[in-house]
Amino acid sequence: MTIIIEAIVLGILTGSVYALMSSGLTLVFGVMEIINVAQGIMVILGAYLSYEVGQYLHIDLFLGLLLTMPLMFALGVGIEWAFVRRIKRERVMLSVLLMYAVALVIEGALDLIFTAPFSQLQAPYVDESFPVLGFHLPYIYVFAFLLSIFLLTLLYLLVYRTKFGYGLRASMQDRTAAALVGIDVEKVQTITFGIGVALAAAGGMAYGATNAFNPASSYDLIARLLVIIVLGGMGSLRGAFAASMAMLIISDVTAVIWSPVWSSTIFYVLLMALLILRPQGLFGRLEGRKQ
Repeated sequence: MTIIIEAIVLGILTGSVYALMSSGLTLVFGVMEIINVAQGIMVILGAYLSYEVGQYLHIDLFLGLLLTMPLMFALGVGIEWAFVRRIKRERVMLSVLLMYAVALVIEGALDLIFTAPFSQLQAPYVDESFPVLGFHLPYIYVFAFLLSIFLLTLLYLLVYRTKFGYGLRASMQDRTAAALVGIDVEKVQTITFGIGVALAAAGGMAYGATNAFNPASSYDLIARLLVIIVLGGMGSLRGAFAASMAMLIISDVTAVIWSPVWSSTIFYVLLMALLILRPQGLFGRLEGRKQ
């Protein structure tokens, strides 16, 4: 019984990190109809930036986010300005091709710069744990959970309690109507893309502190993140959170009571069953934009 409780607790803690990473992906799709398949490599890039900040500047992993998140925000703004805004038609299909090309460029650059097979972020609390409910819980999982909840709360307040959030939600509903009432849709889209990439930096730090990673790790990551936003409903922030929790809890519990081999498979089986019954996902809509 203890091992099942441990799996559930770890699933919740890890699920919050996936919710953080996928929130940027689903936010960008909701506002821009852009599928950022480069989000996985953005997460890994964020992990490498945190690694560099820790190794050479000797700054704590969490304090280092004060440097890496603005850098990643600027990168996102640059990518949107240089490439994404040029897509005027068939945005969904063309965005997949464009962002895949961006992902390949970043992956190639990381392969050239970092020659070690795998890296992992280090800090005193990464390897330390404390006893709870009959098992030992690593501090880093708790800290990553608190970071994720903090940033997701800030994101919620930004989207639903600010003037910018009003423009963002209006753009999600109808870009043309939003522009007609005076909202600078291009500016909203640029900032939104930057926020999505900045969230990948935070998620990358949390991911890199709990997993060994290399540039190729992005493929498994983006597969999981895409599944999460499809399950939750494309463009739905609360859907991304719920799907992240469900995915990680189901995977972790399956791994301990059945087999690690089936931990991902059983979730994908449930995903297919759900989408047959509800193709729009948990919180999506069959028609129109999602919120």
